[in-house]
Amino acid sequence: MHIPSTADTLSTLIRSRRSVRDFLPTPIPEDVLNAVLSDANHAPSWSNTQPYRIAIATGPTRDKLVAELTARFNQGMVAQRGGWMGKLKLLATPGAMPDGDFKVNLEYPPDLQPRRRATGHGLYALLGIGRKDHAAREAQMRRNFEFFGAPTVIFVFAHSGLREFSVLDAGIFIQTLMLSAHAHGLGTCAQGALATWGGPVRKAFDVPKDYKLICGLSIGLASPHAVNAYNPGRGTVPELMTRQLL
Repeated sequence: MHIPSTADTLSTLIRSRRSVRDFLPTPIPEDVLNAVLSDANHAPSWSNTQPYRIAIATGPTRDKLVAELTARFNQGMVAQRGGWMGKLKLLATPGAMPDGDFKVNLEYPPDLQPRRRATGHGLYALLGIGRKDHAAREAQMRRNFEFFGAPTVIFVFAHSGLREFSVLDAGIFIQTLMLSAHAHGLGTCAQGALATWGGPVRKAFDVPKDYKLICGLSIGLASPHAVNAYNPGRGTVPELMTRQLL
């Protein structure tokens, strides 16, 4: 009889984790969330500096952030539909323009576009959203700022003093947190879109000035929606490797 090893368990967790895009509203038990955060706290970092901080929103704070972020998203969509006049109006509206610490609306490099497009096409096909169904696409994008219905969202900040290396460490922390959450029966979705507007988050939390918002992480119990089983696949290990020159 095969007895699963620690390596088997870890491989199963890594390969079965998915980005959850539809959550149940059920609150996370405090002891479960604390256990997940305690695991994440053991992630490695540069000289053990742990150059990141987190802000956790639940209950009324979470709901207020949803209201503020979706309002800003809605303003942006109206501006886009209004052409240059709409964009001018957006510029004149206090708090409407993105005020995050990093630009999240990036132009993807050509060599990264194929996988990005394939992932998006597969997701929207699963959701039954057509390429020209702009209203449905907008509604799905808005779900990011509703935290996909999750009862809890964790905002992650990286210390500016270590530049990209603190972001690297924060990424390791996030992955550790997501795997622990999965092991505890929770779903997660790391969302770069939640770094679009930093103002509402900084208004809700006393964030140290040297820490920059890099993303949000929705967390909770996954609903039975089919979207939560979506797996865009991965490339092969040889594709990751660069050609040896010597």
